[in-house]
Amino acid sequence: MDELIAGVLGLAGAALTLLAGVGVLRFPDALARMHAATKATTLGLLLIVVGAEFQVTGGSTKLALVVGLVFLTTPVAAHLVGRSTYRAEGVELRLDEADELAAAEEAGGTHAGHDHAPHPRDAG
Repeated sequence: MDELIAGVLGLAGAALTLLAGVGVLRFPDALARMHAATKATTLGLLLIVVGAEFQVTGGSTKLALVVGLVFLTTPVAAHLVGRSTYRAEGVELRLDEADELAAAEEAGGTHAGHDHAPHPRDAG
């Protein structure tokens, strides 16, 4: 029974990771691609690791460490890539809603006490 549960969870995680790859190829702009690459792969890894828990004896600490490190680093990396993409020139962004970040930067910066350079798209 454990092998069946591990196999189902492993296949579900692999399917999510595959869908993330398809999303990276098919989504129209950089921010949507970044979203696909981070959200689906993180959940896919979680499912694969939970499935591996059913098969591995004595490796629970290492598997938990893997999930913990990925859950700590992926959102930070996604935020930095997204912020760099937003500020980059020549990168197409499709913002369907109001651009809250631009409004915050016009109001005097996004974080109290931090001095940010003007947005490159505002120059000119």
